[in-house]
Amino acid sequence: MKYITTTAIALLIATSANAQENVQRAKAKIWDEYRTVTESTPTTTYQCYDEEVPIYGRTGNGASGADVLGGLILGGILGKGISGNDKGAAAGAVLGGVIAADKGQGGQKIIGYRREQVCKNVTEYQTVRKEVYAHSIIMFNHNGVQRTLRFQK
Repeated sequence: MKYITTTAIALLIATSANAQENVQRAKAKIWDEYRTVTESTPTTTYQCYDEEVPIYGRTGNGASGADVLGGLILGGILGKGISGNDKGAAAGAVLGGVIAADKGQGGQKIIGYRREQVCKNVTEYQTVRKEVYAHSIIMFNHNGVQRTLRFQK
């Protein structure tokens, strides 16, 4: 690179009328400029690990026959009282039985844990800072005037 730039300076200087005198006075400074760049490179790996997974169960023991029967009777009485007829009593009995059975089930809660293997792709980024070529600079005097040339490869 410096050979090309030196040749370019010599040609510039040699074109003047006093070529020999200018060549003796020409002192060139030549250097390359660099800039810092940051690059992120992704790396994907397949990773597996054990994970604690909760096991859910019901808190109630289920509705007993007496609970369901009580719900049927109470629902039938309320249904007949509200509607005033047997159809309302039948609907109330069914609804009372269902409510009593659901109430006996209870809610869900965690009753234990089991270990389960979980695998997935994991992407990690590696960041690297490096210097890369930006441009070259030639600084020289020509006929008493300081000149600067910038160029890229």
